[in-house]
Amino acid sequence: VAICAPGGSESSYIDKELIESLPALKVISGYFVGYEHIDVQTAARLGIRVGHTPFVLDNATADIAMTLLLGSARRIVEGDKIARDPLTLTYPGYTFLGEEVSESTIGIIGMGRIGTKIAKRALGFDMKVLYHNRKQKTAEEERVVCATYVPVLNELLQQCDFVVLVAPSTKETYRMIGREQFKAMKKTGIFINVSRGALVDHDALVDALKNGEIAHAGLDVTDPEPLPRDHPLLAMANITFTPHIGSATYATRKKMLDVTTANIIAGIKGTPLLYEVPETVHAK
Repeated sequence: VAICAPGGSESSYIDKELIESLPALKVISGYFVGYEHIDVQTAARLGIRVGHTPFVLDNATADIAMTLLLGSARRIVEGDKIARDPLTLTYPGYTFLGEEVSESTIGIIGMGRIGTKIAKRALGFDMKVLYHNRKQKTAEEERVVCATYVPVLNELLQQCDFVVLVAPSTKETYRMIGREQFKAMKKTGIFINVSRGALVDHDALVDALKNGEIAHAGLDVTDPEPLPRDHPLLAMANITFTPHIGSATYATRKKMLDVTTANIIAGIKGTPLLYEVPETVHAK
């Protein structure tokens, strides 16, 4: 027996009760990179392998990060509303200004595969690249993307015009961005999150945007998803949302489906999964 675990809703949680109810279960194949919706500890204990889909969505997710960064900096959503408004008779001109992206400073929190892809894109805009990570990258890895390591998170935040959060969702990163971090940012700073909503204190983000501690935010992810329809963030003009579409291109989703299918087939056959999560690899 195999389970395809798409994620993204409560109905797709693969919990202890479900796993233990399927004695013939051999493999659980997650459709996304993240697998927090799967009880991997129970799977590992029972010798059930768990697959996921890293690597194939790195480019698409880096693209949505830059989309949110550019859209937030140049106030694209607000501008679109002005251009469409039937009451608009003249354009705002000098009264509608955004932030410069070219030759600015970007801070990337989490310099893994996706963070590195974002850094490469930032170089195309002649941006200075700073990063914060659990471990410093090698000198060669830093050279390739012209990145400088900043070991103290708040020191990175103080220096950056744009902050992009792309760290993994773990117990250590839960609510890692809160009031202290937003206060450390520039008042003209723009915050982007394409990782997981649980890494950010949304109440603190509301206050930071309302009180002018930062200029704008761009979120592809929230906690919960979607936010309650009366959440104050949804009423703010200085925040741009996308509905968790980091990997949502035709090409990337097909690659993810191919990997998911390959993991299922391998699990049933008893051969190595294309991409297996470390918890079940180490349990063997």
